[in-house]
Amino acid sequence: MVIGGLQKNSLIDYPGKISCVLFLSGCNFACPYCHNPDLARGFLASDITENSIYDFLESHREFLDGVVISGGEPTLQKDLFRLCRKTKQMGYPVKIDTNGSRPLVIQALIDEGLVDYVAMDIKTDPACYFPMIEKKYSTENIIASIRIIMESKIDYEFRTTCIKPFIDADVIESISRLISGAKLYALQKFQNTGVLQPEFFHGDECSYSDDELMHLKSLAKPWVARCVVR
Repeated sequence: MVIGGLQKNSLIDYPGKISCVLFLSGCNFACPYCHNPDLARGFLASDITENSIYDFLESHREFLDGVVISGGEPTLQKDLFRLCRKTKQMGYPVKIDTNGSRPLVIQALIDEGLVDYVAMDIKTDPACYFPMIEKKYSTENIIASIRIIMESKIDYEFRTTCIKPFIDADVIESISRLISGAKLYALQKFQNTGVLQPEFFHGDECSYSDDELMHLKSLAKPWVARCVVR
């Protein structure tokens, strides 16, 4: 397992819970605005082992309410199931952050009861990921992951980072229709700091203002149970 880091406590990553966040390294996407570029490139935290993670979780039972497994892209890790299984055996609810590229893994995690919450990022209209998000890309995989998550009985959310030119009003409406009836859709403000491809961006021309984000929210809101701006 390629472990990229551990955030020992968070009040925002697992809704309603105090959690730790375990970052697994390596990603099959290359989003220019990725805010974890080292993890996307496969950075290894040499001082953190799988056993040290379990020791940490064991010693923090009284302080933590849940565990978030993020990345990078966690579903690429062959030992993800073992990690989730051991974490659940300790009594922790597990949330996973995913780009939705591996629907069969998501389905298996849900079927085996190894995750309690899934947060899936929808980067743009699923038909438009190529070539800037992923060069070897399957629109069908993204759509399949959306359906699997929405048809499950676990908690979930979909998230979109609002950044030009990947996102505009038409894209938000298209995504919203695709996830029609979803429990939660979060529109995230772009932060142009420490991104994967800084040369892609020039000043603030890629960012949306607060007023523009609220307009995008108004387009998405009729389609989902709850829409928020973060």
